[in-house]
Amino acid sequence: MTGDVLATRAPEGATTDSVPVVRLHEIRKVFGGHAALDGVSLDVAEGEVVVVVGPSGSGKSTLVRCVHQLESIDAGAMYLDGQLLGHEHHRGRLRPLTERAAAAQRRRIGMVFQQFHLFPHFTALRNVTEAPVRVHGRGRAEAEAEAIQLLDRVGLRDRAHHYPRQLSGGQQQRVAIARALATRPRVMLFDEPTSALDPELVDEVLAVLRGLAADGLTMVVVTHEMAFAREVADRCVFMDAGRVVETGPPEEFFGNPRSPRLRAFLSRHTASGRNEP
Repeated sequence: MTGDVLATRAPEGATTDSVPVVRLHEIRKVFGGHAALDGVSLDVAEGEVVVVVGPSGSGKSTLVRCVHQLESIDAGAMYLDGQLLGHEHHRGRLRPLTERAAAAQRRRIGMVFQQFHLFPHFTALRNVTEAPVRVHGRGRAEAEAEAIQLLDRVGLRDRAHHYPRQLSGGQQQRVAIARALATRPRVMLFDEPTSALDPELVDEVLAVLRGLAADGLTMVVVTHEMAFAREVADRCVFMDAGRVVETGPPEEFFGNPRSPRLRAFLSRHTASGRNEP
């Protein structure tokens, strides 16, 4: 950690009513001298769907990994509902949280990765119930009843007793989404959730995300799926070289991009015929 970490309080002007669910303030993350994140600031409001796009290596995945505290930040500050993430006040100074305290914060943030990371020796049902029972201390009967509802929500109620090897990639990713939802997270982070899927399986996962967005779940989605971003996002964010270059509602973001860098990025996607907005 450098001396730049952290702002000691949320930026001025934030009230109880205006504090976003997630607030990132001048986040910086460096790997071996390379700034993967270089002063990123971003707010995510209650019920908002923020879709982050950009070229490979732009810092998109690092951004959500930092929010989930899978990576520590080198400068800046992160907040969840106004509470500092990753650090605490101690005797007038800030210090990193213990792993136990960081894990407690992490439980309020759901995350779905590119790879599914399911337990291969557990059924879909047990994959979804394991964290609520083992980590959150819920009774197994309660957890299983909720897990069945969540599997139904992602269209897999009839696969509850199947093992991951018996499921397609799209079905496994939908189980992973149900598993993340089972912890009742305050916000859901998605790190390119369709990138590991065969093209014919992408739509079934995106359909689940559309449903979650329609339900008002607060979401940050990193994706290359431009059509999905235009359809579902409340706000789109374009990142390049570790910075937020442009942000705005999808109709402006895709219809009238301001920065030459975003215009070039969208032009390449359209020219390639992939995920045309």
